[in-house]
Amino acid sequence: MLGIDLGTGSVKAALLSDDGSVLAKVSRPYPVNAPHPGWAESDPLVWLEASRDVAERAIAEAGVIPASVGFSGQMHGVVLTDADLRPLRPAILWADTRSAVQAQSMAADLGPELLSRLGSPAVAGFAATSVAWLAAHEPDALAAASHILQPKDWLRAALGGDIATEPSDASGTLLFDVADGRWSAEAIAWAGVDAAVLPEVRASEAAAGTIVLGGHEIAASVGGADTACAISGLGLGNGEGFIAVGSGSQTVSLMDVPVMDTTLRTHTFAVAGAPGAGWYRIGAVQNAGLALTPALAMVNATIEEAAAALAEGVRADDPIFIPYLAGERTPFMNPALRGSWRGLSLATTRTAMLRSILEGVAQAVALGVAAVVESGASLPSVVPLVGGGTYDPAFRQLLADATGCSLAVTDAPDAAVVGAALLGSGRTVNPHRTPGRSQVDPRPEAVALLAERRAIMLFDIAQERS
Repeated sequence: MLGIDLGTGSVKAALLSDDGSVLAKVSRPYPVNAPHPGWAESDPLVWLEASRDVAERAIAEAGVIPASVGFSGQMHGVVLTDADLRPLRPAILWADTRSAVQAQSMAADLGPELLSRLGSPAVAGFAATSVAWLAAHEPDALAAASHILQPKDWLRAALGGDIATEPSDASGTLLFDVADGRWSAEAIAWAGVDAAVLPEVRASEAAAGTIVLGGHEIAASVGGADTACAISGLGLGNGEGFIAVGSGSQTVSLMDVPVMDTTLRTHTFAVAGAPGAGWYRIGAVQNAGLALTPALAMVNATIEEAAAALAEGVRADDPIFIPYLAGERTPFMNPALRGSWRGLSLATTRTAMLRSILEGVAQAVALGVAAVVESGASLPSVVPLVGGGTYDPAFRQLLADATGCSLAVTDAPDAAVVGAALLGSGRTVNPHRTPGRSQVDPRPEAVALLAERRAIMLFDIAQERS
């Protein structure tokens, strides 16, 4: 089985054996371009060349020809193409904020009830708002488009597969009725596009033609969105979930009925599979590692220094770091939100400031967890913890204390590409689950202290917003 995971800044290909073992894995980075402030674009042709390269190298490294291929990809973007799948302009990515005005208009025009059926609040960088921006600013390009595709769907079609999509990626466009599993006529009309430019919706594991790699013809499935593929790769089912911490943080809860979050503080997306196969609630936090790196640079510190400071434990007189350097999604849905330090004094030490940076990130994760639970979704009694930001023991303990969750530390760096490969072979759930290698339980005294400090943080944010 071959899996190809088309990420925002890199693509990964992995060849798996029938039992799910990774035989070979190759990745390659590519740039995200920002020709204007707030823009985030990529050249799809760069994706195509990089994907061919990593897939062919993985096949050569494993020494076997895969029988199937599945695709995982970054969500929410827009690839505009002509009838021959040639891109008409660079792809607009999820991190693009140029459509903030369109997002405000969508929220006002459609209202919370319809938006909740579309699964998300109206935010910049989702397909609907990006397309509306194109209608206002690049109408000729939009009028010339024969297809509007999600990134992984364009990649599969450009490699020779069918033009199609599936519920997990469609549910992240703000053009799809997440509860009914169909394109939304109301949202499409608002965006100002012809429904004919949107692809047919199939099951994630459904056949999607044949692609050609290195002269080999390989049967392809449609694939899935990156988080949905990670759910499949982790082998999770209804009632389960996980917390991931990397550049951002995601708190995921799987549901067997499409209960929408009418508060619009979280997102509701479809899992990989056929329409109606299942859904997941996700609290999407932008400011985890994304805020950590620049904050440490402000005080000329390394992550190792911050970890050493955290090992001494958070203290009641530490300053409070509000980590929203790039706006925030869950729970605020506010791209204008900004960060700050509170409680600095003549007695504040550099060590305390370093500690506060890591605490601020953990508190942002905790607010994402709380939003998911308060929306009516549930998490398991022991929540899998995954991602590159979870390796330091003191930070793992801080996450348990801030969220109040018992955490099962799980090594699953390849969950999305494994899930993609499984979809290629017709399977939506990994039967070989990755066990947690250790468990971290919250400490009552630390939970209480962090809750008090989180309340102060929320008060300051409310004051700033008012």
